[in-house]
Amino acid sequence: MSRKGADLALLLLGGFRQLAEDAGAELLRRGYPELRPSQEFAMRAIAGGADSASELGRRLSISKQAAAKVISVLEERGYVTRMDDAKDFRRKLLTVTPLGHEVMAQGEAIFDDLRAAWARKIGETALDRLQSDLSILIGNAAVDLDAPGMTGLEED
Repeated sequence: MSRKGADLALLLLGGFRQLAEDAGAELLRRGYPELRPSQEFAMRAIAGGADSASELGRRLSISKQAAAKVISVLEERGYVTRMDDAKDFRRKLLTVTPLGHEVMAQGEAIFDDLRAAWARKIGETALDRLQSDLSILIGNAAVDLDAPGMTGLEED
């Protein structure tokens, strides 16, 4: 009985979790409050134009309620702000603060360092190939944080 498919899924999930945990620990060491993967994804989506909880939910494939929860945490930590929409007084527009941009830049640098550590283990060529192959297999598919196996990424 072959377990190759299940083993691949576990390795991919394990790789993601290892990178996320290592990056989070390094951000914490650098003085930033704990940042979960869902919060990082949310900041990137907001910086990319997701200016409301509804749009953020669509971009991350999560409910509007889950998006609102992530936004609240990010706002409490000073990473995003909500401003009144001049066109629709019922709506609040989201923007990433300078601190949010700073933490995203720190995160990018940390992930580059973590990638370099992986490259030292298996070689730059092998890692480039793995990244290229995963890009082909996954494409631009949205990350579904509500998907089975993604528990632990949601807010507590």
